[in-house]
Amino acid sequence: MRRLGVAVAIVVVSTVSALADLRITRDHGGEVEKYKAKYRQIAERGERVIIDGICNSACTLVIGIVPRNKICVTPRASLGFHQAYTVVDWPIRKKVAHAAGTRELLSYYSEPVLDWIERKGGLTPQMKVVRNGPDLWAMLLPCPEEW
Repeated sequence: MRRLGVAVAIVVVSTVSALADLRITRDHGGEVEKYKAKYRQIAERGERVIIDGICNSACTLVIGIVPRNKICVTPRASLGFHQAYTVVDWPIRKKVAHAAGTRELLSYYSEPVLDWIERKGGLTPQMKVVRNGPDLWAMLLPCPEEW
């Protein structure tokens, strides 16, 4: 009987973790390849993503990899977009725009996202942020339980 209880507990835990939400609250981005791999796994598992705060830079790849019907935004959500860049260390450490990387980023975004970026002058080194309101809602649906 005890083994049956352990087996049931394992099934319940694995089922709950398979249905877990990813809540993004303060993600400033990072290496693009790591984000692509992370979001592909989330999409494959069918998990829901709740953007509940800052989602900048490579974090925004979530909106191009995870299906739109599996993503929602809260009133605290914001998305920040900028050009892709690489960091060079010589002769001084600096960021250098990466045109091919920027084209790749853009290839992940839907028409409403691309339209907003275009209206804001395209991707530049400066972060362009969309916050709660009609522009964000054109990109992603609000989370019903958060309003």
